[in-house]
Amino acid sequence: MKQHESPPGQTALDVLQQFRLIYGSMRQHFRLVEERCGMSGSQMWVLQEVQRTPEIGIGELAARLGIHQSTCSLLVDKLVSSECLEKRKQQRDQRRVGLVLAKRGREALAALPGPAEGILPEALAAIPPVVLRTLQINLDELLRHLPGKDENYASVPLADMLEKTEKP
Repeated sequence: MKQHESPPGQTALDVLQQFRLIYGSMRQHFRLVEERCGMSGSQMWVLQEVQRTPEIGIGELAARLGIHQSTCSLLVDKLVSSECLEKRKQQRDQRRVGLVLAKRGREALAALPGPAEGILPEALAAIPPVVLRTLQINLDELLRHLPGKDENYASVPLADMLEKTEKP
């Protein structure tokens, strides 16, 4: 074996540890979001998008979050009932309803300790495009070999997946 080569299986273990580091860091971030804001990362992401685009509609909001419209509606309804969001007729089209922040939503956003969408999307956005494309190609190959994968998870916010797990 050459001096720069890893022992058999070591590279797979190294990559596994990288996934653990990513997963653990995301969980830690979303726990901090919930602790400081009193809401899940998904709810905070909705609030953040409404802050960025007042009067945004459910369809556009769902597209920005990369989730199904019905999932988005459930998140919005919960935020409306907890008085963090309000539904109002849009100024540019009175037939359509848009979302605006309520006082409780603004207060929650003020306590946000980092990006509401999570640290992974922020890190991915910081990677040069050619590196990001290479990562996509390599993850596609990994997914090709992953038994039991469920494509439905692709449209579930990471915060929702991570908050349902126990702390080690």
